[in-house]
Amino acid sequence: MQTFKERQECELAKQETLLNRKNRKSDEYNGIYDRWVYPVLTREHTPLLWRYDLNPETNPNFMERLGINAVLNAGAIELNGKFYLVARVEGNDRKSFFAVAESDTGVDHFTFWDYPVQLPDTEPQETNVYDMRLTKHEDGWIYGVFCSESKDAQNPDLSAAIAQAGIVRTKDLKLWERLPNLKTRSPQQRNVVLHPEFVNGKYAFYTRPQDGFIQTCSGGGICFGLCNDITNPVIASEETVINSRVYHTITESKNGAGAVPIKTTKGWIHIAHGVRSTAAGLRYVLYVFATDLNNPAKLIACPSGVFLAPHGAERIGDVSNVVFTNGTIATENGEIYIYYASSDTRIHVATTTVEKLMDYTFNTLSDPLRSVDCVKQRCALITKNLNFMDRRH
Repeated sequence: MQTFKERQECELAKQETLLNRKNRKSDEYNGIYDRWVYPVLTREHTPLLWRYDLNPETNPNFMERLGINAVLNAGAIELNGKFYLVARVEGNDRKSFFAVAESDTGVDHFTFWDYPVQLPDTEPQETNVYDMRLTKHEDGWIYGVFCSESKDAQNPDLSAAIAQAGIVRTKDLKLWERLPNLKTRSPQQRNVVLHPEFVNGKYAFYTRPQDGFIQTCSGGGICFGLCNDITNPVIASEETVINSRVYHTITESKNGAGAVPIKTTKGWIHIAHGVRSTAAGLRYVLYVFATDLNNPAKLIACPSGVFLAPHGAERIGDVSNVVFTNGTIATENGEIYIYYASSDTRIHVATTTVEKLMDYTFNTLSDPLRSVDCVKQRCALITKNLNFMDRRH
């Protein structure tokens, strides 16, 4: 039987190996992005001092006292040449919290800071927090917009909840100021993203109004609304639908904003999530659309279908058949890092460039919405390729 010290040293060695493991690109190819083989954050990356009592007198069997179930859905930001993820960490108690992990490369060696984020406790009914989007705003602050969940006191059903958009801001990811939750006309808000620039002198939000905690019901899709004062965040007017749900597409059940949009010379590129119902339950995938540079509420491009879907082992986890992103990083040299969670369990990275993402967004055909027209699209591509091959011969 291993002693306390032997077990502790064994677990520390396993984690050290994990943290030092070099990542590598997958052989999978589509010309759009590169997937990387190893997840960048998992429950095994969380520090032992978060999970174990390291005193042999009070924990002689070296048991986990506060277990971690999953690490998922991370906001992302680059600061001073380093890559930072503010990850959602879910304990075995089902409560989520935020924690910062940093890396020099963006694809491996992510290491958590000693302490999780300690949010100011300003919402007494709040039970759970998760899925923070990080916006480096032109006003000089870094804003975190996240889901603030509380029990629906008007409904006796224990699963009935209310989702709101919580807002914090920081300069260094260490000290956080809590602002009031965003107020809109909708009874529920999830997947809210703050636009990085002022629009007509106002703060702009991408929202997703919905009637219930899970189902969007009458919610039409991803919306856009303006707010006068971030310290009193209210969208008083009706939110404008900019990317709607559509029957028999990947957004049929619901869709929601993902990461903060990426600014390019042709428009703002959004990586969002779409959801459809299947016999195996809800299937979450990522897709792309673009809005106008000067009017972010105006849709200008929407490539057809899936941008990134769960593959292989990514399909297995706490909530299977899901990919989700709420964090990307676009560097000054044109590289893009897309951090996505698979099956609510772990965080992966895919990399591309601004040039490739623009090519995909603006040169990929949109969904014609009917099988017969999809066949026409594909036949036109086949004919084009055959003619090109004939000319070469």
